Amino acid sequence: MAQRPKPEEIVSKLRQVDVLVSQGQSVAASIRAIGVTEVTYYRWRKEYGSLKSDQVKRMKDLETENQRLRKAIADLTLDKLILQE
Repeated sequence: MAQRPKPEEIVSKLRQVDVLVSQGQSVAASIRAIGVTEVTYYRWRKEYGSLKSDQVKRMKDLETENQRLRKAIADLTLDKLILQE
């Protein structure tokens, strides 16, 4: 299975499609040029289309921090339940 591209790479590929379309290529041909399916392209466009590269990095950093905090809360909740027993 191929490795998932990083968010910054996804934004770059979306911009490549924009450039190719502005140069007169069809959207379908532009999507093929970046090597993904139309379904993947439109999913990426929905998730990352309005973001700039620095915003994507910030979003991913926040998601990682959120995940870390959720784990910490789960651990503390478990500790509290154990102490109550």
